[in-house]
Amino acid sequence: MADYLLLKTVHVLSSTLLFGTGLGTAFHGWMANRSGDLAARRVVNRNVVLADWLFTTPAVIVQPVTGVWLARIAGIPFETSWLLAAILLYFFVGACWLPVVWIQIRMRRMVEAAQNEAALPAAYFRLSRIWFWLGWPAFIGVIVIYWLMITKPELW
Repeated sequence: MADYLLLKTVHVLSSTLLFGTGLGTAFHGWMANRSGDLAARRVVNRNVVLADWLFTTPAVIVQPVTGVWLARIAGIPFETSWLLAAILLYFFVGACWLPVVWIQIRMRRMVEAAQNEAALPAAYFRLSRIWFWLGWPAFIGVIVIYWLMITKPELW
């Protein structure tokens, strides 16, 4: 039982880190892009990419490992509707996040290369919009995953 509780603690903390980092970087990235300040964009784009490497990526790895482990210890079949829905949503969120990582790296490179705000290419602003809109389904998906994990409803 102590192993289960320790594992559950790691799972909950890593999910909190994943959600919190995602929300924090999204907010700061969005605000920096709205500011029209090249220096702010440089700092924030650099830090958003760094935060993804330091916090989001490890949490993305820890989540499925601890989740599968917890389900096995608890004897929960993977066909259980709420667990299957959470797993499918996790893959959906990941499908939104992977292009976002690539977009963030491209945006960081563009903003670092720009000599002034006017020198930012149109591609930067296009990528910024795509980055913003990919964040919404991922954000909602994570909230639904939290709900599924907490309530464990029978869906079908």
